Amino acid sequence: MYVLAAACSFGLLSTFVKKAYDAGYHVGDVVGGQCLFGVIMLWLLVLVVSKSDRGAKAESSAAYRAKPRQVLTLMAMGTTSGLTGIFYYGALQYIPASFAIVLLFQFTWIGIVLEAIMGRKRPGSDKVLSLVVLFAGILMASGYLKGGLEAPSLLGTMLGLLSALTYSLYIVVSGKAATTVAPITRSALMQTGSLVLVMLVYPPHFLWNGSLHEQLLPWALLLAVFGVVIPPLFFSLGVPRIGGGMATIMGAAELPTAVTMSFVVLHESVSALQWVGVIITMIGIAVPELIKRKRRDAPFGGHTGGFSS
Repeated sequence: MYVLAAACSFGLLSTFVKKAYDAGYHVGDVVGGQCLFGVIMLWLLVLVVSKSDRGAKAESSAAYRAKPRQVLTLMAMGTTSGLTGIFYYGALQYIPASFAIVLLFQFTWIGIVLEAIMGRKRPGSDKVLSLVVLFAGILMASGYLKGGLEAPSLLGTMLGLLSALTYSLYIVVSGKAATTVAPITRSALMQTGSLVLVMLVYPPHFLWNGSLHEQLLPWALLLAVFGVVIPPLFFSLGVPRIGGGMATIMGAAELPTAVTMSFVVLHESVSALQWVGVIITMIGIAVPELIKRKRRDAPFGGHTGGFSS
């Protein structure tokens, strides 16, 4: 339930962003407001949670503190999250939310490629099959195969793919440093790094030009809660209980959530072929884990019962 809730909360973001754009705000206002209020909320959570643990467990309380080197490392890693927001929210200015989320989901095969490059190991046949299925899914979900549909913006498509690249980098690097630091503190530090980057790219004019007192504040708070606070916190609670493979499959709930919201709330046109493409994309994400489970459960050579938790 934690992982499912985190994935669905991510799926809500594109609709909130589109509504903020409709209200007259641009990408700097939206991503800046989200990061600012998200960081404030996370540090308040760190303060509350660390105080509640301080009396009972001294070693647990120490986990909420980070060394200077860990702070800098986590903040640097967090810039990938800021770049993801900049690129993804930028893409939403040019392409429908239903297509933007499909582009973002290409982080799955990009992650496989990065894993192969960093580990200097050729991806297995299951992952190659996953790539083929994913490419078929994005082609159908993009709408290119629907007769008479205008081709999506090239700039929007490139920004969407860049968001997938930076998101895959975020996933790769986020679990590799300062693992002794409590998850909530790690999230707060990484999002602080994200905030610094966003403020450098987009100076926070919304803080003094009156935007917050108009219509920006509600959207900024919604994006902060569902984009910065809930997902990392719930993933840190849920993934250790179900494992990364199952978490990846359940994380695919982000895709139908975003497409459904764009169809119901934004009234974007989503054809039957595009819905099939969404389903195929989700299957492509699940393929490696499903093949692994089939091999594990197969008689003669697939038994791993002694290693199950």
